[in-house]
Amino acid sequence: MTVICRKASMEDVDALYELIQGYAARGIMLPRSKPMLRETIDTFVVAENNGTVVGCGSLCRLGNDLVEIRSLGVSEAYQGQGIGRRIVAMLEKEAREQRIPKIMALTYEVAFFVRNGYNVVSKDIFPEKVWRDCVHCPKQHCCDEIAVLKRLD
Repeated sequence: MTVICRKASMEDVDALYELIQGYAARGIMLPRSKPMLRETIDTFVVAENNGTVVGCGSLCRLGNDLVEIRSLGVSEAYQGQGIGRRIVAMLEKEAREQRIPKIMALTYEVAFFVRNGYNVVSKDIFPEKVWRDCVHCPKQHCCDEIAVLKRLD
C-alpha cells in the first residue's frame, strides 16, 4: 500500500463529500455540501491510495494566530495505519508556513491528538470558533466534543 498525502483538487470534491458524509451520518463530523467543498478546496489535504481518497482534513483560519483542523477523517479500512497522523502533520506544516502559532480542534478522538502533541483545553478559550461555527451546530447547547490545542511556535 502506497498512501500519499497531497493538497486536494476539484477532482476530489465527490470523494471528500462521501467521506465526510459518512462521518456526519454518525453525528461525529459536521456535514459539508459539495458547493462548500468546492469553495474551500484549497484548505483541504487528502490521503490517497492508488488514486482513491482514503482520508482528508482541512484548516480553517479563526484569527490571526489560530487555525482549526476540521473535517479530519480516514476511511474505516485504512484506520490505524498512521494516515491521520500524516494528514495532521501536513496541516501543521501548512499552518507553520502561514506563520500561525496555534492550531486547535474539537474532537472525540482526544487520545489521537494527545499522542500528536496536543493538550486538552477549555472550549471557552475559542470565542472565534463559537461565533463562527458552533452557533449553527445542532449540538450547540450540549456539545460533547473536547477542545485540543497545540502551539506551533
